Amino acid sequence: MSEFQNAQTIDGFTMKLWRGERMCLIGFDVESPPADLVGFAIECRFPGTDEFKPLPNRIAFAYDEPTHSAVDGQRKYSSLEAPFQKFRWVHVPHEVDQGTFTYRGRMMHMANDGQLVPGTAIELPIDLNPISYEGILDIGFTRGFTSSQAFRDRVPAGVKVNDYGKSLIPSKTKDGLDHPKTETAMYQWLGFEAVSMIFAVLDEVLRQPDTTLDVFAYDFNEPDILARLEALGNRLRIIIDDAGDHAAADSCETRAANRLLASAGADRVRRSHFNGLQHHKVLIARRNGKPYQVLCGSTNFSFRGCYVQNNNALLFKHPEVADLFGRVFEAGFNDPKNFAASDLAQRWHVIETATATAPGPRLHFCFSPHPSSDLSLGPIGEAIDQASRSVLFNIAFLNQITSGPLHDSISRLYKRPVFNYGVTDKASGMDVIKPDGTSAEVDFAYLAKYAPEPFRSEWSGGTGISVHNKFVVTDFNLPSAKVFTGSSNLSISGEEKNGDHLVLIEDQKIAVVYAIQALLIFDHLHFRSVMQKAFSSADETQGKQPPPLLLKKPTAISGQPAWFEAYYVAGSQKQGDRQLFSH
Repeated sequence: MSEFQNAQTIDGFTMKLWRGERMCLIGFDVESPPADLVGFAIECRFPGTDEFKPLPNRIAFAYDEPTHSAVDGQRKYSSLEAPFQKFRWVHVPHEVDQGTFTYRGRMMHMANDGQLVPGTAIELPIDLNPISYEGILDIGFTRGFTSSQAFRDRVPAGVKVNDYGKSLIPSKTKDGLDHPKTETAMYQWLGFEAVSMIFAVLDEVLRQPDTTLDVFAYDFNEPDILARLEALGNRLRIIIDDAGDHAAADSCETRAANRLLASAGADRVRRSHFNGLQHHKVLIARRNGKPYQVLCGSTNFSFRGCYVQNNNALLFKHPEVADLFGRVFEAGFNDPKNFAASDLAQRWHVIETATATAPGPRLHFCFSPHPSSDLSLGPIGEAIDQASRSVLFNIAFLNQITSGPLHDSISRLYKRPVFNYGVTDKASGMDVIKPDGTSAEVDFAYLAKYAPEPFRSEWSGGTGISVHNKFVVTDFNLPSAKVFTGSSNLSISGEEKNGDHLVLIEDQKIAVVYAIQALLIFDHLHFRSVMQKAFSSADETQGKQPPPLLLKKPTAISGQPAWFEAYYVAGSQKQGDRQLFSH
């Protein structure tokens, strides 16, 4: 067992575990699947316990009653009775305790009389330590699942999902600072680790009088974050964007700046947009004036950024990284218009974190604006072109990237045999249909009024984009794995005008974390997109309900193709999926 993966094969049955950030990807493969294979049961033994508990499935082979009354929306079917008909599954434990998680994966068969028969089983341990590299780097993601069955399950009984969703998020961005936050547990669930990391940094600085905080803010309407910054008094310096709507007198950004002018002092608050936008989302903590940790990434300090969108945050505790961001803040605070001419903006900065006694990732940082976007975007295009096994990405504004190295490399990628999945908020317009008819790209969708049972209609998440991540992962399952992430929208105009940061991480352990997140979001949106296309608007006008989703029985019973057949079509995307995540 390595630090982040574990695998075993028994009699042609393979199971592999991959460590994610507070989650685990379980991959399966079967060399020659028997005709009666109906899926995989997964059980988990949590740290400090002796008992295996089956992971639940939301759908089953059949229901004792009509589905609308038999199914209450909860995941109540044990995978020992309703096995997963997928070759991979992501398990997100409610709590990730320190210690070893042990998973048992089992082939499940169905006899001709319809009875389930357990088959070959594999047990594997893995450490899901919630911190990737202690003292160096911790990664966090927002949940990003307001449009999901999991969110729907948490809506109080008798309350309409749309009404509940609207109560959580202000209907107008400019009302954010006045919006009451009454559902503490739901905000914590939605914000997940990324938001808990943000508040952990703020609270740590508040508790320690010898510390100060420097902040870059773009969208800024989260009232609890503002309250903590006010409480810092003159231990705060902040740069808040003033481009476009942010400059309005009634914007949350302007109102927040005015409140912080009163609490911190006029010399400690700046409004800036570099040459386009002040687009960083960064917290830099200093102790006795020296930077010692920095939080960066794509997560805006706003309701949508924290609680609706798919976002990521990176918390670096490495002194060289903190110092680098500290110098970027000084330059942005004192002379943002000339930042592009500084050494900070004109090259990549490389930091080695591994030591003779401890592993660590190789880190590269690029700060914009700079005269040419090729400086930052060129290496991403090269990494995509050089990828030999896989490319996975979440790029929020891919539809706005119409030229340049990244656009060209992704266009080429869609035509290559390299396995790839992409997520964007709106369809890019690129030709994304692969030779086997599958799509290499998916955009935001949610289950609307006519959701197939046992799924229920979902809330859209309100007005605005929902996929906000910006990351690219190449060859996650190879030692040469790379991750590109940060606040950058990865566009030419942004790199040449906006204040932004781009991070390249050369490390397979971190690449696996981002790859699993890419899969999680792709699967979530792909299913919803397929459902929307399958149930046409013509059917809606006739008031028809889509048929319930059921697990498939063997061909000998159903007369239909086996659920796994599509995963064994040579050269297909599904075959690549099955093989990539289980080996």
